[in-house]
Amino acid sequence: MGTHNYNFTEQFEFTGKAKTLSIVAIVIGLASIGYGFSDHGLHERTFANLLLMAYYFACVCMSGAFFLAVQFVAQAGWSASILRVPQAMAKVLPIAVVILIAIIGAGLYTHNLYHHWNAPGLTDPTDPNYDKLIDGKSAFLNVPFFLARQVIFLGVYCFFALLLSKLSTNEDLEGGLTSYNKSFKYSCIFLVIYGFTTPIFAFDTVMSLEAHWFSTMFGWYNFAAMWVSSLATMAVIIILLRKAGYMQWVNNSHLHNLGQFIFGFSIFWTYVWFAQFMLIYYANMPEETVYFYKRFEFYKFWFYLNLVMNFLAPVLLLMDRDNKRHENILLGVSIVVLCGHWVDYYQMIMPGTVEEHNGFGIIEIGTAIGFVGLFTFTVLSALSKSPLIAKNHPLLEESLNHQL
Repeated sequence: MGTHNYNFTEQFEFTGKAKTLSIVAIVIGLASIGYGFSDHGLHERTFANLLLMAYYFACVCMSGAFFLAVQFVAQAGWSASILRVPQAMAKVLPIAVVILIAIIGAGLYTHNLYHHWNAPGLTDPTDPNYDKLIDGKSAFLNVPFFLARQVIFLGVYCFFALLLSKLSTNEDLEGGLTSYNKSFKYSCIFLVIYGFTTPIFAFDTVMSLEAHWFSTMFGWYNFAAMWVSSLATMAVIIILLRKAGYMQWVNNSHLHNLGQFIFGFSIFWTYVWFAQFMLIYYANMPEETVYFYKRFEFYKFWFYLNLVMNFLAPVLLLMDRDNKRHENILLGVSIVVLCGHWVDYYQMIMPGTVEEHNGFGIIEIGTAIGFVGLFTFTVLSALSKSPLIAKNHPLLEESLNHQL
């Protein structure tokens, strides 16, 4: 294609140190989870950490599929040469979904998760534990309907994620525009479904942990978090692949685009976060302020660290044009953002599960390491199954010549 000297059959080899470290990380994670479950007093905290990391894992993979769909619908050319990375993330989504649903189901069964609305007697007027507010929400917050929504929403995301990945593989084999046109059509459908259902998915999975409280902005707040986390993940993978000698067609302009996205959506995340916080703080209504009261009282350090890592760091470090184009700076900021959104999810989930009995130790660190290892192992395994470039993408030439 053109006069480029790139190897369009180049494939990633998932061997050596990367594979070994990912397996070691998984073992560390399993050991940490085992430690948590070995002490009855730590069961709830262990479940909370499992939910945090399983939700994070699923959200990053979901957003990989979302990235693919956005690029197809926008008919974007700049990203044509990097699509195999979000495709690998999308291919792993079914694994992430199975893990998340299993953790949610086990948490519901043992009452270690969602006990604010799933505890016995809350919807029985004759029971001393009767809660009128929870009873009023019981048509929506009941176990069968709750699990059905999880399975349907996540199942639909998996279907489109695998479909878009399969169409790209077909494009490699057959050429032409048939697969690309189908990808455009299915992406349009997926984006509409995704836009309407991800807020509900966030309401169910995270907001219902504190079922007395609600915010109509919460879904978009979560969407911003999962989207910017996915962009940061893509940046990390692409930069590390480049450093390992792969994907040499990726230039500083591609990194610049990813940096712009991370910069812009970090500001969007902050906008939604502050809009939610400011309205609740200013109105000062007890049924709403209880959410932030818990975080000010028991999670003040995490509350402010969240803003530093997810707003100040990316905005100040990526404001400069040259920083977006410098792979080491972009790599460092992306890692900070990924750690920052762990903090974000931590202060979303912990107050509604363990409340003031939170901690930060072996369970938190080990579970996070385990899921990072699992993500690395599954995504890099998926990435190694096909060439690192979609050689028959109709806009590939534009991407190979991309300059900003």
